[in-house]
Amino acid sequence: MFTVDYKTLTLSFNEFHDVSDKDMPEYGEYCLLELKNGDYTAGGWLPSGNGHSAAGKFLRGTADTVDSEEVARWHSLDRYDLTEILEDEEIGWINLGPEEEGIRGAQFDGFKSFADRKNPKEEQFCLLIMKNGSLAAGRWNKWRGEAGGAFIYSSALASHSWDEVWAWTPLSSDEYFAMEVEREAEKKREKKLNKNPSVDPELFKYGLDINAYYEKALEKLRGEFYWATLPMMKKRTPVWQIAPLHGKYVFGQIDKNYYDDSDIVTPWTEGTTADEFIEFLCSYTHDTVEHSNPEEKFKFGTDINVYLEKAFEKVKKDYRWLDKKMLAKSWQYDIQKVDGDLEFVRKYGEEAEYSVFDVESAERFIECVEGDYQSAALAANKTVASYEPTFGHISLYGWNLESYVFYKLKSGDYKVSVTAGDRVTGGSRDFFITPYCFEAKTYEEFLDRYLEIVPDYSFGLGKKELLPDKELKKFLGY
Repeated sequence: MFTVDYKTLTLSFNEFHDVSDKDMPEYGEYCLLELKNGDYTAGGWLPSGNGHSAAGKFLRGTADTVDSEEVARWHSLDRYDLTEILEDEEIGWINLGPEEEGIRGAQFDGFKSFADRKNPKEEQFCLLIMKNGSLAAGRWNKWRGEAGGAFIYSSALASHSWDEVWAWTPLSSDEYFAMEVEREAEKKREKKLNKNPSVDPELFKYGLDINAYYEKALEKLRGEFYWATLPMMKKRTPVWQIAPLHGKYVFGQIDKNYYDDSDIVTPWTEGTTADEFIEFLCSYTHDTVEHSNPEEKFKFGTDINVYLEKAFEKVKKDYRWLDKKMLAKSWQYDIQKVDGDLEFVRKYGEEAEYSVFDVESAERFIECVEGDYQSAALAANKTVASYEPTFGHISLYGWNLESYVFYKLKSGDYKVSVTAGDRVTGGSRDFFITPYCFEAKTYEEFLDRYLEIVPDYSFGLGKKELLPDKELKKFLGY
C-alpha cells in the first residue's frame, strides 16, 4: 500500500473555478465545493435546463443536494490519480493545481484510516483518498448490525465501501450531520434521565411487572370469553411494556430504531391511572381473544391431517393434476402447544423451525392451506404455450399494467399472469383459469366466468378488450 504517512499529509487544492464566472463542471463531474459561507463539501454536478447556465445542483446522495446558488467555487476531484505521489514516503504536502500568488487555495489534513480502526461519525461528509489513488467524497453510513460501512455519494445509495478507502478526513458540518449530532446528544440526555426513573403511584399502583396488569385485564375478559388466556392476549402486537421515558416509567410499546437498534418507546396516553390502563388492555386485546376460541379453531379435532386432507380434496377438484408429492417443497403444517395454547403452526419446505400461523377459525385455516396448495400445483405444471393480448397504457389506482399473459399448461389447463407497478415497486400474480370457465359453450360466456376470477376493475382488461381478440379466442380453444 502507499508509503506516505497519512497522519501528517496535507492536500492543497489551488485551482478553483468561480461559479460567478458561470464556469461550471461537465455533467456528472464530482467536485470539491467551497460554499459561500466558507464551508467545504462535495458533489456531482447536475445542470438544470439546457445545461448552458450556472443553474443546477450538486448531488451528494439520495435527497441530498447543494444548490449552485450556495456554491462560490469548485475544484474537480475526478481529474487526479495520486498513486505515484503516495508511493514516495518523503511526501507530506501535495499541491493539486498550481500554487499562484494571490489565488486562495484550500488545505485539508487530519487524515485517518480504517486500518487504525477509526470510523467517521455517522452522517459525516468526508474527503476520501481511495486505495486506487483517486480522490472522492461521501457521507458516512455505518452498516447496520455489522462492522464497516460506506460513504454515500449519489442517488440510489451509490457508495464507496469502507475497504476501498485508504484515508479520510471530515469536510464541514452540514444540516444532516448536525441533526445526527443532536440525535446522539438527545440519546445521551435520555440515557442519563432514565438511570433513576420516577414512578407515578396512581399509574403503577400494581407494581412494575406488566403481567400484573395483563392478568387483571384477563380476569375481566374471562367474564365474556371463558377461553381467554394470557398468550392469546399477547398475540395482539405490539404488546405493552413498562419502560423508562424522559426520566419516568410509562406504559409503552417498544420498537427498534432501524439504524442503531436503540429503543423507541411510544407511551400510552389515553388515561392517567392503573385501572384505566387495565380497561384499555381489555379493549386492545378484545378482538384477538374473541377470535381465538379453540372450539372454533379446532372444530375438526387436533389431528392436522384432517384439515390438510379437506384442503387437498377441495383443491384437487379443479387442479386435477395435483398430487401430494408436489407439496413436499411447500408449506408444512402441524398443531402444537405454544405457551400453553394449541396453535396451528407452519414451516416452509425443509426449514427446521415451525412458527405460529394465527387464524381465527378452522375454515379460515383450511382456506389458507388451499391457497398454498394451489400455488404449489401451478408451480409444478409447466407452461407449453403463451399468448399476450395487445393493450395500450392502463393505469389502475396509481399502478400501471405492465404485462398480461395467458399460458397453456402441460396438463391442458390454462392460467394468466398479470404484472403491474409504479415508479418504484411492482408485483406479479398468477390466476388459474378453472375448468368451470371452459364449460361455457361460447367465448363470450367464457369471458363472463373468467372475469369473475380476474375482474377488469382490478387488473385492467375486460370484456371490451378481450372479446374482439380472435387470436386469444383461438388460443383458448374457442
